[in-house]
Amino acid sequence: MPGLFSVEDKAVLVTGGTRGIGLMIARGFVEAGAQVIISSRKADVCAEVAEQLSEVGRCVAIPADLSSAAGAARLAEQVLARVPALDVLVNNAGATWGAPLEAYPESAFDKLWAVNVKAVFQLTTALLPALRASASADDPARVINIGSIDGIRVPWMEVYAYSATKAAVHMLTRSLAHQLSPEHITVNAIAPGPFESKMMAFALDDPATRATIEHQVPLGRIGRPDDMAGAAIYLASRAGAYLTGAVIPVDGGITTHG
Repeated sequence: MPGLFSVEDKAVLVTGGTRGIGLMIARGFVEAGAQVIISSRKADVCAEVAEQLSEVGRCVAIPADLSSAAGAARLAEQVLARVPALDVLVNNAGATWGAPLEAYPESAFDKLWAVNVKAVFQLTTALLPALRASASADDPARVINIGSIDGIRVPWMEVYAYSATKAAVHMLTRSLAHQLSPEHITVNAIAPGPFESKMMAFALDDPATRATIEHQVPLGRIGRPDDMAGAAIYLASRAGAYLTGAVIPVDGGITTHG
């Protein structure tokens, strides 16, 4: 079927799109012919990454701090001014926090709730006019939330607020999918396992720890950029048009172990 996985010319916003999983997804869309907007807190990094991605396709940067409702609203306003019809929203921006149980601070829950959960809800809601403008029965608008396998099974590390907020992202995904289906807007989540990212650098940069993690992955390796880009492109293409409310583990089989 020609064009089954095509995302060519689609307008895509990727939050947290300057590094890690967000950059993997943004680069995948750029290389596949989409018109991509990336966003992150640091304006200089945003501009630098957008310039690099523009060498292989179309990419612009809109810096934003999504830790507050005002920041999400400003980003939505700027996106609406640039692309009145948004085909794909990738809610990837997030944060983590690790600490021993009895030393785990209340502030970690406040920060991660704001960035990992509230920002997803606020930005999606603020961008509904642009998503509605793109949506149709044959080609729905797409929202892709980035959760985590740590929101599906108990994580190996003490990241209490992180795992709790990612579980919340998964439930929020299902709730939004139910609410927005009649408007031809699909909402799905990707739950990544171990990938090369700043969040995982502390573990993957150590050869012994990396080997231990790889041993715990049934497929025997860390995720690659094309693994993540492929999952996002599937959800954004005609191939994924009939899927909504799903949480897809992209984890090399880790969650099959319960």
